[in-house]
Amino acid sequence: MTRDLFSAISDGLREFYVAPYRRTFARAAREEEDLFMMLAMSEALGVPNPVTYYTLELLPEMLDRYHDWHRRMGLPHSPLDGLRCC
Repeated sequence: MTRDLFSAISDGLREFYVAPYRRTFARAAREEEDLFMMLAMSEALGVPNPVTYYTLELLPEMLDRYHDWHRRMGLPHSPLDGLRCC
């Protein structure tokens, strides 16, 4: 019983302190993902990337999120010639 009480208090305090910053954390995570997406897709965008060999295997995973990314970046259509998603 005391364990449940302490767990409930702990969850309540965590929510109290995290809630005001939830939007900030989400924005920071989104910006970090956007930067990673740009770095991984940089070779396809025409920017030389010294680690292309390592990021090449990530492309199939990233293509699922590519459409959302280029819309967030303000590009109405895909900037890649070989990839038409919209």
